[in-house]
Amino acid sequence: MERHQQILDQLKIEKHIKVATLCELLGVSAVTIRKDLKLLEEKGLLYRTHGGASFENPYINEKHIQEKEMISVEEKSNIAEAAALLIVENDYILIASGTTVQQLAKVIKPKEKLNVITSSLNVALELLKHDTIDVIQLGGHLRHSSSSVIGHYAQQILSNISCNLLFLGVDGIDLDYGCTTTNLEEAILNKKMIDCAQKIIVLADSSKFGKRGFGRICGLESIDHIITDDNLSLSIKQKLNDMGIEVTLVKQL
Repeated sequence: MERHQQILDQLKIEKHIKVATLCELLGVSAVTIRKDLKLLEEKGLLYRTHGGASFENPYINEKHIQEKEMISVEEKSNIAEAAALLIVENDYILIASGTTVQQLAKVIKPKEKLNVITSSLNVALELLKHDTIDVIQLGGHLRHSSSSVIGHYAQQILSNISCNLLFLGVDGIDLDYGCTTTNLEEAILNKKMIDCAQKIIVLADSSKFGKRGFGRICGLESIDHIITDDNLSLSIKQKLNDMGIEVTLVKQL
């Protein structure tokens, strides 16, 4: 059917598209579009998502950090370089867990004093190489898959902390559902970090968009700035801008 092909062609452009957008483009009802999407999903041509469709499975399975380190390596490195430019001397910053924020720790080279609180062991070990960085490692239950801590003790420390910036890594960004991760306890800790920081900066390559993890961290209204790669569609960037979120698209070489 020609309409089915039009849906697939539009998905090639958008990667993730809403039912309402397809209704407007194709001039048919939401009921018709949902039937089309159901049929196309049964044929294995797409995945239905909340209010739309995607070529990729929107639900994320947890991966070990060593496996994640091998994914989108160049994108993560360039995102980290752009994020490091936002840090100034004497800042108090929070760095969450994840391979993209771990790359940030590798490229931070402060000439003056910097104060960092982190839940990630790998981030702490990277920053300990610099005498000018004062590191506070959050304590608690250690997750083997992420080399980071979770739990009540880490949350308790954060209740006494206020920071300039939070650099947050996520597993999924959904325009309706918000930012997510695959672990519920990590999501709860990240939410506590958001409460401690004046500005929230998400570091995520474009493959994270249109995805959902098990644990919801926050809605997009809690995010101030997203740094991602330039493979993100301009329509999604515009939607984020319309929400009041600053978006930096880092060019890939």
